[in-house]
Amino acid sequence: MPQAEYYRPLPQVGPARPEGALTLAGGWTWFSQVEVLSRTAAPRVCAAADLPGAALDALTAARPPVAGLALDAPRLMGILNVTPDSFSDGGRHFAKADAVAGAQAMRGADIIDIGGESTRPGAATVPEDDEIARTVPVIGELRKAGLVQPISIDTRKARVAQAALDAGADLVNDVSGFTYDPGLAPLCAARGVPVCTMHAQGDPETMQDDPRYDDVLLDVFDVLAAQIDRLAGLGIARSAIVADPGIGFGKTLDHNLALLSRISLFHSLGVPILLGASRKRFIGTLGGGGDGAGRAPGSVAVALAAVAQGIQILRVHDVADTRQALTLWQACVSGA
Repeated sequence: MPQAEYYRPLPQVGPARPEGALTLAGGWTWFSQVEVLSRTAAPRVCAAADLPGAALDALTAARPPVAGLALDAPRLMGILNVTPDSFSDGGRHFAKADAVAGAQAMRGADIIDIGGESTRPGAATVPEDDEIARTVPVIGELRKAGLVQPISIDTRKARVAQAALDAGADLVNDVSGFTYDPGLAPLCAARGVPVCTMHAQGDPETMQDDPRYDDVLLDVFDVLAAQIDRLAGLGIARSAIVADPGIGFGKTLDHNLALLSRISLFHSLGVPILLGASRKRFIGTLGGGGDGAGRAPGSVAVALAAVAQGIQILRVHDVADTRQALTLWQACVSGA
């Protein structure tokens, strides 16, 4: 349900922190002012101390660990697509041996996200048995090889998630926001695993046909807020929910930029935020570089812009490049 007002913290970083500034979500940024957004009035800026208590609590409460990962520093989720047709790296890790080697090569990844169904624009649904056959053996081999990082299963389907969890996955990442398979959220609740719920307008086959919003930032916020409430009502602890605004999923270039420029709004949801913008089409449109790895520099730039707004988890293809950039960014802004 739409709110009367929405509160976007104006995050800052650096060694000079004013007296009274508040730490954002227990992380590395702080804020003393908030942009107040509304569907009926122009944005305005007010002091953080003037916010209602519940709104301020949602912005300042430290986020609990997710799958054992503390969120007091940015975390990298490495993308491992075991598909023949993903938009950026389809086919590269389709063979099990290539997938295992790809995951082991992701030095600097805090979590590995394994998906067996492409969700690129226009992609068709993959049968459950095929998706299980693509993902579960890879998860099993990675655990057998001693991989200690948490593993996320990127799926919309309960049977796939159950098989992946049984094989050693730790988190369920659903691009449909748990709207595709009614059995998926209850399964996650029963297994007590963390989840990532994402906003998407439409399904992969149709989502880019003609996406429209009244106000993309506030519309996406409202949907995610409703998804979080629904998941909590089904027995998933709010402390185990991550939210993703779904860059590129039923959004135009202008929609994506509107979300990215004010992405700190989503901290008002009171849960950790994941950004998955890596190698998306808008990066090539604005920055050139062609497809795939040619979009890596632009992807890193978007990641750093998000981290400056306090975003806790970055889902990326180029783990080593992003880790290096993040390390240098943190050193430069802290002076240490």
